[in-house]
Amino acid sequence: MDNAADQLMIFVTMYGLKIIGAILILILGRFAAGIGRRVIVKALEKSKTDPAVTSFVGSLTYFLILTFAVLASLAKFGIQTASFIAVLGAAGFAIGFALQGSLANFAAGVLILVLRPFKIGDYIDSAGVAGTVKDIQLFITVLATPDNVKILVPNGKIFGDVIKNISAYNTRRVDLVIGIGYTSDIQKAYDIMMNLVKEDSRILSDPATQIAVSELADSSVNFVLRPWVKKEDYWNVKFDLTRKIKETFDENGIEIPFPQQVVHMISQA
Repeated sequence: MDNAADQLMIFVTMYGLKIIGAILILILGRFAAGIGRRVIVKALEKSKTDPAVTSFVGSLTYFLILTFAVLASLAKFGIQTASFIAVLGAAGFAIGFALQGSLANFAAGVLILVLRPFKIGDYIDSAGVAGTVKDIQLFITVLATPDNVKILVPNGKIFGDVIKNISAYNTRRVDLVIGIGYTSDIQKAYDIMMNLVKEDSRILSDPATQIAVSELADSSVNFVLRPWVKKEDYWNVKFDLTRKIKETFDENGIEIPFPQQVVHMISQA
């Protein structure tokens, strides 16, 4: 019994303080992990980051701090933590290599949600597709085409490509090319288009509409007509203005020619 008591005293003397220290490190580590997660979550919420990203980053911060606390507590017992870190690093590398495509999409999704190059409801053109953004997830972005086809685009492809956010600004410029015949009156055609622009209340006065002769083409004299409108009026103005120009040109004898060729016949006696 005395021998057992001596052995117990030796064990308590050697390991008691280490056990207490390890427990304190775990308690403090868990406390620090909770504080770290709350600080990160509050900072991300203040910056209006997407809730999915906020939750993920908060949890990741919590487990990273807790992992360091566990490694520190193991070191109190003289356990070499370098091997554990090496194993964790190798496992992380293997998982990352196996899921490199998914991780790239995830990283791109986080950047999209944080940097916000577009938002839900915007019409974008990227990665070879165009449509209205219906949902932004961590791995994919959901688009709806103008004919209401659902498209799932990996975030890595979107963020790695040029992103055209057509809805980003409040105004857009309508670009029309109008051709008239070489025998038609250029000034009359100009005046007709300018009057149609002034009559349409949806067309903005600032910036001013540009009307100019841009090209002497093979079969026509081409005008550029570039009025500015609010983004929600873009398509209606483009369609209505095109129709009105055709109708008014017809009423005033302004020819809109179709491609044609003039053939000269040379007779040989």
